[in-house]
Amino acid sequence: MDWRAGAGSALHGSVSIPGDKSVSHRAIMLAALADGVSTIDGFLEGEDTRATAAIFSNMGVRIDTPSPSRRIVHGVGIDGLHAPVAPLDCGNAGTGMRLLAGLLAAQRFDSTLTGDDSLRKRPMRRVTDPLAAMGAWIDASDGGLPPLHIHGGRQLHGARHALDVASAQVKSALLLAGLYAQGDTEVVEPHPTRDYTERMLAAFDVDLEFSPGYARLRGGQRLRATDVVVPADFSSAAFFLVAASIVPGSDLCLRAVGLNPRRTGLLHVLRHMGADIEEVNASHCGGEPVADLRVRHAQLRGIEVSEALVPDMIDEFPALFVAAACAEGPTVVRGAAELRVKESDRIAVMAEGLRATGIQVDETPDGATIHPAPLRGGIVHSHADHRIAMAFAVAAQVATGEIHICDVANVATSFPGFDALAREAGFNLT
Repeated sequence: MDWRAGAGSALHGSVSIPGDKSVSHRAIMLAALADGVSTIDGFLEGEDTRATAAIFSNMGVRIDTPSPSRRIVHGVGIDGLHAPVAPLDCGNAGTGMRLLAGLLAAQRFDSTLTGDDSLRKRPMRRVTDPLAAMGAWIDASDGGLPPLHIHGGRQLHGARHALDVASAQVKSALLLAGLYAQGDTEVVEPHPTRDYTERMLAAFDVDLEFSPGYARLRGGQRLRATDVVVPADFSSAAFFLVAASIVPGSDLCLRAVGLNPRRTGLLHVLRHMGADIEEVNASHCGGEPVADLRVRHAQLRGIEVSEALVPDMIDEFPALFVAAACAEGPTVVRGAAELRVKESDRIAVMAEGLRATGIQVDETPDGATIHPAPLRGGIVHSHADHRIAMAFAVAAQVATGEIHICDVANVATSFPGFDALAREAGFNLT
């Protein structure tokens, strides 16, 4: 499946972005482990999140779907999961696999986590090694790659984890394992990462302590069912924030976007670049801060991106690279080596695509310098990475010729209906 995209019209109107993928994953997991029935509204109807829901169904959790974007989860309690009869398929979801590794490491039964071709190339040692330090037994393929074979019946013990790499996924896996461990589980990060898991654990009545870069919980607690409202996904909104910033004449409103402070690094970077983004109707939704974002076209300028913001925008770099290509002056990114082990090597793939459309990019091991120039048409390969595909759909809106974006089927993993919503806002995309 490919897209053809070209210069579109100014973006106008009001857009509703689908639910947050990270929150949707965690809501299913914690609701399944809770005592009682939880309702999840705003659930992302993406392939990744549906895969997570299917995994819990395969472990004996009843999950009803009375209407799109709503799930009713009949929790089985902290010790109520059943052994699956087949490997558990995470699809393309690195979040799902890493969090499930922690959750399943303490179950009484064996299990296997697998995924699609892309996910089976993503490193898992960063989560399996600290879980092993808690007493887990997880076998991986060569190089620490999936599938992960998790041996059940292990008694986990709490530990203090000082992480070398800031990762919300690793932190969350350790906290989920900590629910089952004897004693306290403590996680200290080199830089603060998003705290979705901590906030949601608290919403499910788990007693824990957390602050930026730190979390601690006591094992042996039970979860109490609660209702969750999932905010709009900031990572998905990022493509529209950049598009409306770079397309002349644009004035676009994105409704009820989640603004978790550990997720909105791109918002700060775009404003530093000169973007005109206003927050209105601020409120809280399911314990998460949300607001409508009104974004108008503005001339962006190149900057040196603060390394302190990198963990808070790790999923938004493809969109940022496009913004940088349209700015005045070069943009320098450092401290983002994590991008090389996402769904694709996002530094290399974005550099390849931008070069194919007339932009000079100087790569480094942990970042790049993007030298802006007029974007031209060309052929871009997404390498089956959903965020790469959407980023170049944005870039095409200001290109002098058509951009042919190859292999876009995986967009459905995180943003089903992106193309239709983009066309409604003013994109030229087929």
